[in-house]
Amino acid sequence: MADTPPRVHPTAEVAPDAIVGPGTRIWHHAQVREGARVGAECILGKGVYVDHHVVVGNRVKLQNGVSVFYRATLEDGVFVGPHACLTNDRVPRAITPDGELKAESDWEIGQTVVRYGAAIGSGAVVLTGLSIGRWAMVGAGAVVTRDVPDHGLVVGVPARLIGYVCACGQRLAAAGAGPLCTFFGREGVGAREASSKGAACAPDAAPARPASRRGETARCVKD
Repeated sequence: MADTPPRVHPTAEVAPDAIVGPGTRIWHHAQVREGARVGAECILGKGVYVDHHVVVGNRVKLQNGVSVFYRATLEDGVFVGPHACLTNDRVPRAITPDGELKAESDWEIGQTVVRYGAAIGSGAVVLTGLSIGRWAMVGAGAVVTRDVPDHGLVVGVPARLIGYVCACGQRLAAAGAGPLCTFFGREGVGAREASSKGAACAPDAAPARPASRRGETARCVKD
């Protein structure tokens, strides 16, 4: 895919100075604004909006109707489900206290970062100025009002942390609850993904939050 030029649907709008990587596909009525950077092998679905100077990494999937606003950064491998929104104004008003239309200089813009491999479910809203951790998962319809840790699983309004997931998306549980994740069971992989926040699904990892007793090995739940 490295040598494959991006494919842009005739109805999509891509600013002349936007950068779109090889192998990326941009579908019907999507818009990529000026100064935005979209990496390689991405998929931007129908009606996706990528605001000016947004940074999108490689192999990112933005499903139909996703909106990603200014000062957001999506690292490699991020998934954003249909009609989810990453906001950017801390104080969303149309007018000033004097009744004047707010200018761009009146906005209070935050920096939002979605880390490597994270997933944001359909219809979720991420408020500005937050960080979604590596391999974290945001449930459909959630409203995220605080940072999400690496591998964290959050749901609800406002979103609350209910557990952890491994890179394959399965829930983490205490030792004995199920087989080790086959991905993290491979030699060396688990060690690379183990984080200081204790959310990796790996042999000999001992995350305190997902495990029921201190020192137990984290395992992912398989149906």
